[in-house]
Amino acid sequence: MTDAALTGSHNYFEDFTPGLVIRHSRGKTVEALENQFITNLVMNTADGHFNEHLMKQTPFGTRIVFGGVTASIVIGLAAQDTAENAIAELSITRLRLKHPVVHGDTLYAFSEVLDRQDSGRQDAGIVRFRHTGLNQDDKVVFEAERRVLMKRRPA
Repeated sequence: MTDAALTGSHNYFEDFTPGLVIRHSRGKTVEALENQFITNLVMNTADGHFNEHLMKQTPFGTRIVFGGVTASIVIGLAAQDTAENAIAELSITRLRLKHPVVHGDTLYAFSEVLDRQDSGRQDAGIVRFRHTGLNQDDKVVFEAERRVLMKRRPA
């Protein structure tokens, strides 16, 4: 079995045309454990992530999810469609956390192909995506641009 047989058939460099919008099929509910575990690992001790008592007295009413968790979930939801044939992650820029995420929110992801360009390699090109994360109420919670060195379709 070849590597190509293990991946999708429509996610090579040539398939990502500028303007293409992909609605990724899965959603992911953010669990308290995920947020607390990663927040502890990176030593982000902001009360917004740790102090439920204090956060009940704010407009949020509960602890908020660390932005790194939100970004990881949205990029992860997009990965099946946009990273399966990636050779290298080149950059993630213009990252914006647009609306607070709280435990129990369910996130969904969309990706738009902004452009693609030659990489100087015969086997790969560069694709630039805009990833957008929405919560269950269709509020945009995350945006970022990502550049990926992507395999070209096998001959």
